[in-house]
Amino acid sequence: MEQDTFPTIQAPRVDDRPVWDVVFAVYGYPALLLAHRLKVFSLLADGPRTLADICNALSIKQRPAEAILTVATALSFLSLQEERYSLTAVAEEYLLKSSPNYFGFFWDLMIDNYQVSSFASLEKAILTDSPQAYGGGDIFKTHEEQIELLHRFTCGMHSMSMASALVWPKVLDFSQHRVMLDIGGSSGAHSIGAALRLPNLQAIVLDFAQVCEVAEGYIVEYGLQDRVKTYEANIWCDHWPSADLHFFSNMYHDWPPEKCHFLTAKSFRYLECGGRIVIHEMLCNDDKTGPFAPAAFGMMMMGWTEGKQYSGSELSAMLKEIGFEEIQIHKASGYYSIVTARKP
Repeated sequence: MEQDTFPTIQAPRVDDRPVWDVVFAVYGYPALLLAHRLKVFSLLADGPRTLADICNALSIKQRPAEAILTVATALSFLSLQEERYSLTAVAEEYLLKSSPNYFGFFWDLMIDNYQVSSFASLEKAILTDSPQAYGGGDIFKTHEEQIELLHRFTCGMHSMSMASALVWPKVLDFSQHRVMLDIGGSSGAHSIGAALRLPNLQAIVLDFAQVCEVAEGYIVEYGLQDRVKTYEANIWCDHWPSADLHFFSNMYHDWPPEKCHFLTAKSFRYLECGGRIVIHEMLCNDDKTGPFAPAAFGMMMMGWTEGKQYSGSELSAMLKEIGFEEIQIHKASGYYSIVTARKP
């Protein structure tokens, strides 16, 4: 009888971790949002606790508690020593309300709008090329109509901004500048950070009236009301006050190229001669091969805005076309970079 033959099957050329990582991201990272929602980090701010202690304090059983705590430990938000969980420096810096770098309000924003990151929502965003947050449409118009959403969004923006706001002012020598205009400055986090790092600088937060009200609360909280002011205006159609430093953070990624071009040209028109523009963004590689963080941020923008994450070369070309000179790109804080140029 003739022997059966089977095709030769070769072992895979590479292992399967990348495809598993996609699955694990879907389930793993929400564990941190759940830990935040359950107040695990504030609980551990009082000191290390055992698994049983945490279960009792949170009124949850061991299996779910262990699942969440294991992920939080694997991702370096917690440490486990002698069967007691404690906060790492990352959690202390970013997940305790007592920290000036508290990131939790941005996580709250993600939790409140978690449907935007669902497969169905992102699929619709991709197929229709339109944002899906708040049911679709212009999120900024929604904020004008629903003040509570605006307040929560602005708190989220402040939460995600303060850490980097304390770093970029020292990346270059900005000491010669007198007045910074923080365009679309939201909570004023970057104006606050710049004022704290540059003692001779005055700052102006330009945004809608309702946003400026929120920003003024933060400005008072930091005791900077003598040096940081607000200016109520529509960035697209209203006058911009005089300044020799224009700052944009997470603004360009909200808009398509033609609107970014408009903002760049308006900055050039209003900026004092010899003044500087600073664009603070997570930048894609010039060939759009990554890195992963700005690439994923681009997917977030698919869900929230009509914009995208730009590369340094794209922003540099835009600045050059408008007439800016001495264009430079510098790493700032974490995933962020600044693209900066001077008006002749």
